[in-house]
Amino acid sequence: MPRTASASRAVSRPFTRGVVALVLSCTLLLTTAACNDDDTQSASGAATPTASSTFEQQKLAKTRFVANAGLAAGAAYQWIVKPYRAGKFAKGADGRTFALVKAGLAGAFTYNRLKAAVNNAKGDPLLSKAVAPLSAGIESLKDLGTKLRKGEAGAADVGAFESVINSIKDAGKSAGAEVVDQVPSTAQLGG
Repeated sequence: MPRTASASRAVSRPFTRGVVALVLSCTLLLTTAACNDDDTQSASGAATPTASSTFEQQKLAKTRFVANAGLAAGAAYQWIVKPYRAGKFAKGADGRTFALVKAGLAGAFTYNRLKAAVNNAKGDPLLSKAVAPLSAGIESLKDLGTKLRKGEAGAADVGAFESVINSIKDAGKSAGAEVVDQVPSTAQLGG
């Protein structure tokens, strides 16, 4: 039985539509790829978001500073200062080993978050000036996590954590970025 003209047109329409859709998709893909600006692409090829103004960049810097410094302060107080004052680090104390391990993790976490906070502060001129003198104090905390974990830390070491945290809080407050303690989860400490 011969094909009719209407049956032939019915078969070719879906095929033609498919070809047209494919051609349009490829054209759109190629023009989009050609229009990307190389300055806003990361190493992975994806566009990186940029803040549209200096005000937004400074606001983000302060927000990140507050978050990182708050986590550092919360970890130091919850798992270093508070247990030390409760006598959890003393020889023969109930749960001493667990408290020391947590304190060691908190020490490393606190150091890491303080370094991130100082890096965030660089995005805001006022905050950067306020935090800059504290870099040496933060560096002095680098090995205290290990000392805490081994049970070798004393009152001076715990006091160093407390002093640096209070200095960061004061610097943030003077620059309009008040830091509030945020206790990280145990998973965040180990992560």
